[in-house]
Amino acid sequence: MRRVLILGGTAEARALAAALVPGSVHVVSSLAGRVSNPRLPVGEVREGGFGGPEGLAAYLVEERIDALVDATHPFAGRMTASAALASAATGVPLLVLRRPGWREGPGDAWRRVPTLHAAADLLTGGRVFLTTGRRSLPVFAGLPGVWLLARSVDPPEPPVPPNVHVLLDRGPYTVEGELALIREHRLDVLVTKDSGGAMTTAKLVAARELGLPVILVNRPAPPTGVRAVDTVEAAVAWVHG
Repeated sequence: MRRVLILGGTAEARALAAALVPGSVHVVSSLAGRVSNPRLPVGEVREGGFGGPEGLAAYLVEERIDALVDATHPFAGRMTASAALASAATGVPLLVLRRPGWREGPGDAWRRVPTLHAAADLLTGGRVFLTTGRRSLPVFAGLPGVWLLARSVDPPEPPVPPNVHVLLDRGPYTVEGELALIREHRLDVLVTKDSGGAMTTAKLVAARELGLPVILVNRPAPPTGVRAVDTVEAAVAWVHG
């Protein structure tokens, strides 16, 4: 039986595991362990890091993995780079599975930036809806004249600056809920990352309806020379092929 290692706790990673487990493939899903009470995929699950690309390469060899699928978050650049290096070192084929990014439509007022720091540089004051993850909070904390509503799944590391209100919540979200949240906190601008997918797109629809400007951090490009697909169906076909 072929053995496939899926990296990531994304919805796409779970869907891929669910599609492969009933067949003639042994699936191991690897979660980084950074989120408390994660949604677990079907099949075998391991939690925790590998110790860089060398550790991942050793795991691929020791566990006799036949194929590697990187289905991590679009902004998990370090893990993607490790997967590419481990694949090159061991000869284990690698596929990157990334859901499509968001596209601006009529009525949107988006400004794309390359990094979190570039997004912070655009904030000169006001009330900001920040949905870039708890680990990015230090980039935005302490900006003069800026108040932050920072939403994340898990609490950020203390201390939390006095100008930051942390909202612990997990998607999927609704447009009605996002509209109410923006109005309740009188928010002026949305800062988010181009994660793509339907689970968190409601905030963009709400921003459009309210005329709220959006600062969108572009996702990093996948490593050169690595095959990438944007659907679970294409990933299933690759594994079986």
